Amino acid sequence: MKHLRLALFLCAFTCPATVHSEVASHWPQFRGPGGLGVGTGKPPVELSLEKNVKWKVEVPHGHSSPCIWGDRMVLTGLDAGKLTTFCLSKTDGRELWRAVAPTEKIEAAHRIGSPAAPTCCTDGERVFSYFGSYGVLAYDWNGQELWKKPLPLPVVEFGTSSSPIVVDGKVIIVADQDVGSYMIALDAKTGKEAWRVERGEFRRGFSTPFVWSHDGIQELVVAGSLWVRAYDLKDGKQRWSVSGMARVANASPIAADGMLLVSSWNVGGDEDDRVLMDPYDDFAAVHDANKDGLLTRDEFPTGKVRDRYSQIDADKDAHVTKAEYEAMRGMFAASVNQLFAIKPGGSGDCTHTHVVWQQNKHLPYVSSPVAANGRVFTMKSGGLASAYDAKSGSPLYQAERVDASGDYYASAVAADGRIYVISQRGMVVVLDATSDNLNVLSRTDLKAPVFASPAILDGVVYVRTDKHLYAFGE
Repeated sequence: MKHLRLALFLCAFTCPATVHSEVASHWPQFRGPGGLGVGTGKPPVELSLEKNVKWKVEVPHGHSSPCIWGDRMVLTGLDAGKLTTFCLSKTDGRELWRAVAPTEKIEAAHRIGSPAAPTCCTDGERVFSYFGSYGVLAYDWNGQELWKKPLPLPVVEFGTSSSPIVVDGKVIIVADQDVGSYMIALDAKTGKEAWRVERGEFRRGFSTPFVWSHDGIQELVVAGSLWVRAYDLKDGKQRWSVSGMARVANASPIAADGMLLVSSWNVGGDEDDRVLMDPYDDFAAVHDANKDGLLTRDEFPTGKVRDRYSQIDADKDAHVTKAEYEAMRGMFAASVNQLFAIKPGGSGDCTHTHVVWQQNKHLPYVSSPVAANGRVFTMKSGGLASAYDAKSGSPLYQAERVDASGDYYASAVAADGRIYVISQRGMVVVLDATSDNLNVLSRTDLKAPVFASPAILDGVVYVRTDKHLYAFGE
C-alpha cells in the first residue's frame, strides 16, 4: 500500500496531463476535431465582455489558435524576440509551462501576420509545434521536449501559416512556398521522416491539410495553387486531383453530407477581374530597359502584376527570369475563384467527373467555411455572409450584410445551432445556423484585433485577440 501511494504521488507530478482526458472533450488541432470547426456544448449566444467572461489572461503576440486536451491548452507566440510554445490551464488560464524554440533566425511575415501563426496539434500524449523559423518540436503535456526536427526556412516573404495535423501516428507538414514546395510526414513518437512528397509545381500556400474520412477510408487532402489533391496517408502517394483553385490557397477544406467542400479566392481568379500578362517575349521587348533578359521590379508598369512582383520572383533574387514570368502568367490564366463540392471515389484528374456543385461569387479570402445543419456558411470580407445547401449548393442567402465590416481572417466555428465568426477588428458575429434566412443573433465588439480562429469546447468559447486569451461561457 505504501508503494502504491508513492506511485500515485509521483504520477501526479510526472505523468502527462492526459490522466483526466478519457471523459473530457478535446480540441486537438486547428479548427478542432477533424478540422471541421464544429464545437461542443451550449456556448453563450452573446460573447459579452461584461457578463460572459469566465477568465481573461495576457498572452504573447501570435495568430495560433488554442489546442486543447483535457484540462490543458497550448498556443504559440513571439515574446521578446523568442518563439515560444506555452501551456495554460483550461480552468482559469494560468500558465503552466513555456518552451522556447531554438531558432537562429525569425522568418519574415506579412505586415499584419505573425511568425507564430500555425496552431499546435496533439495526439493526446504529445504536443506538436510548428514554426517556419525552425521546424517541428514535440513535447509531452508537462513541457518536456521529446524530439525536434529542423526544417528549411520557407521561401515566402509572408511567413508560414499552414498548421500541422497528426493522424495515423504521423505529423503532417505542408510547406508550400515559392520555390521547393513539399509535404512531409514525421513519426509522431520519434520525429523520423516517414515519407516525403515533392510539390514543386505548387507555389505559396497557407491552407491547413484536411483528413477526409469516407467509405471506410481516410484521404489526406491538400488545397494548393490551382489544384486540390488527395494523398494516401500510408505512403504519401497521390490518389486524385481536382482543378479549380485560386493561385494561393488560404482557406482549409471541410467535409459535410458525404462531400468535400473547398473554398478559394485570390486576385485575378474572377471572370470579370482577370489579370492578363503578355507573353514574356512581347513584354520584355517593351519593358526590359537594359535588354539583359531579366526583369526588375522597376521595369514593370504600375498595376496588379507589379504589385505581385515578389511572387513572380520565385527565388527572391530581385530578377525575374523568363521561366518565372511564364510560370506566373500560366497561373493567372488558370486560376479559378470558387466554393465547390467534390464527391468521393475519384482517381487521377477527376475535375470533370466528381465536382458536384460550384459557386463563384461572394467568396471569402482567408476565412474557411463551416458546415452545420445541412448548410455551408461563408463570410466574405466586408461582413457579407452567405449560406448554401450542402448537398446541392443552392444559395439560401448570399452576400447579406451582418453590419460588421472589415476583413475576416479568423475561420468560423459552429456549435449548438449557431455560427461564430470574428472580424479582424474584433467584432464577434453570431448567426442562426438553423435558418434559411440570415438571422444575426448577436454582435459583440471585443475592442481588439483578432486573427486567430476561435475554439468552442464544452460550451466555452476561447478567443485570442492581439494581447489576450478570453474564455467566454455561461
